[in-house]
Amino acid sequence: MRHFFRILLYRFELRVPALEFGDAAPAGQYEFLWSSPDEPYLSRLRTEFDLAQLAAEADTEYERVRAVSRWARARWKHGNDGAENGDPISILREAALGREFRCVEYAAVLAAALNALGIAARPVGLWKRSVETDEGGAGHLVVEAYLESLGKWIMVDGQFDVTPVLEGVPLSALELQLALAEARPGVGVDSSAPLRADQYLEWLAPFLFYLHVRLDNRYDAVTDAAKLMLVPSGAKEPAVFQRIEPVRDMVFTRSPSRFYAPARASGPPDPAGSRGRALPGRQMSRP
Repeated sequence: MRHFFRILLYRFELRVPALEFGDAAPAGQYEFLWSSPDEPYLSRLRTEFDLAQLAAEADTEYERVRAVSRWARARWKHGNDGAENGDPISILREAALGREFRCVEYAAVLAAALNALGIAARPVGLWKRSVETDEGGAGHLVVEAYLESLGKWIMVDGQFDVTPVLEGVPLSALELQLALAEARPGVGVDSSAPLRADQYLEWLAPFLFYLHVRLDNRYDAVTDAAKLMLVPSGAKEPAVFQRIEPVRDMVFTRSPSRFYAPARASGPPDPAGSRGRALPGRQMSRP
């Protein structure tokens, strides 16, 4: 069954700065930790919200991602509420009572739902270059999902039900920034939402300067707060968010290959037991 989609192409009218990165191997590896889809929390999420049926209606891994993105966007109307409890199941229960949440909650629910279906996914913070001096509006939160079929990460914005594409191939957040900076023809968005590609991409582009993710993405464990930020060459490592909030527990890298290391082997939920594995290496050093 093919998913419903429309790919909207972008006509370049905005100048997006080209970013450069180093890619030298750091002294140590970072450890990304993931939950198995069969662990209790994700199993409960999958059962309570009938995610298995949602996945069964899609023919491909990418179509499953798109189906879950549409589903997540439809759970509530965008608003400025913050969830009383930040875990995805609680967010969905609060949304059913009429609460209206932000990009933060869209990303939390979308990432968890994909992980519950065996697709490794992580919320990704997008920050503007001016993140330290802006009083507000300096960040946005999306999700990146690792597709085994493509061997790469792709970006999904649950708030807008958007996946960026280049000539029909889905892109990561960094790949999107590079495509916009190079004014590549064929850049667009895959979305079922009533939006214009040019308006969305022009709004999003300034946020694609600093990217950061959690290292520990488990749901049934006491998680480590450490995050990994990808910083362009020549840019400073931000110390404060929107003037007043200190940036804590952040490890910095200028290496896209480290930031975009392949996720652990994924797969559909397996009643026989856990299938997740973490990437090797426990040392968290600064490249």
